[in-house]
Amino acid sequence: MGGTIKGFKRWIFGGLALFVALFVAAAFIFRYDILSNALDPKVPFLTYHPPPAPDYGKRDSWALLPREIAAPVDQPVDVFFVHPTTFDGGRDWNGGIDQPKAQRFLSRVVIPNYAGPFHRVGRVFAPRYRQASLYTYLTLRDDAREARRFAYGDVLQAFRAYRVRYGQDRPFIIVGVEQGGSLAARLLREEIAGKPDLKTKLVAAYLIETAVPADEYAPDAALPACERKGETDCVAAWISAPEGDFQRVQELMGRSLIWDRSDQLVNLEGRAPLCFNPLLGGVSLEKAPARLNLGATNATGLEWGARPAFLQRQVSARCENGVLRTSKPKSSSLRDSGSWADRRKVDAYNLFYADLEADALARAAAAVGKPLAVEQGR
Repeated sequence: MGGTIKGFKRWIFGGLALFVALFVAAAFIFRYDILSNALDPKVPFLTYHPPPAPDYGKRDSWALLPREIAAPVDQPVDVFFVHPTTFDGGRDWNGGIDQPKAQRFLSRVVIPNYAGPFHRVGRVFAPRYRQASLYTYLTLRDDAREARRFAYGDVLQAFRAYRVRYGQDRPFIIVGVEQGGSLAARLLREEIAGKPDLKTKLVAAYLIETAVPADEYAPDAALPACERKGETDCVAAWISAPEGDFQRVQELMGRSLIWDRSDQLVNLEGRAPLCFNPLLGGVSLEKAPARLNLGATNATGLEWGARPAFLQRQVSARCENGVLRTSKPKSSSLRDSGSWADRRKVDAYNLFYADLEADALARAAAAVGKPLAVEQGR
């Protein structure tokens, strides 16, 4: 009798252990679906009430706004910076500009790593906007596309406010990262390319980690791709993936949405993305060796304007089938970390920080017809 009871207990414990093991395994396999579902607002966008609109006449509607609006002599160029996704989601399709967690990620990670390279190039203007949530980048639902279209309205109003209040006739650079790059691409086409007074003032546009179709930026286009260093009135855009990470490439090609001529977000559908190589300063299929890498950095946590320490020769880069393939960084500080949601956002470092800075300085100098005066150590 005792042996039977012991055997029964072993069977029960064994069954429980197997159940737990299967549960853990299933949770691991489907962890992205589980976490993604937690970010789903679960209401149709048509019945959704978005957060209040920003007032771009107020300073708190800007993540970056120069303290001195009067243009300094050594910065004759402005930079209009559209930030990437920082808001995870949950109850909202679009995040309010006062979301605490999203604003911390913006100020701690995004601004130092992605706006930082342009600090010495010109006055930087970075609007807060009712961005589409991270969840909208994890699904291809129509509701998600509507949320991303909604975000564009804020960026358009912010750009117009910048030009009227601060920009006037000054040359400017457009910088957009990930979601911000997608919105900036539409801004370029609708608001700038067809307006000579604005187009002549555009120095260049950097669409970082942004898929745009290469065939729309041909040499005869209103805004062509940047083909060489120092060229102006052009667009530099790329999406990147580490060498050997074929899953990342598949996700980029399968989930990247572009604006069509009717302002709808559609799949690339076999069209090759534009691939600008920051190490070469142009569109090229040539492999750029790591020795050309002027400086990668992890600037996370630095105050605005602080100069980060650079790590040179960290990565090589080559455009393959429209995707910028990068080698594994030599420094562990240039590798992914953070929560599941944070790892789905832009990297908390910049492999091409110094390269972008030098590239933008050269294009700005060509646009104004003289080298820019850059303070040492700034």
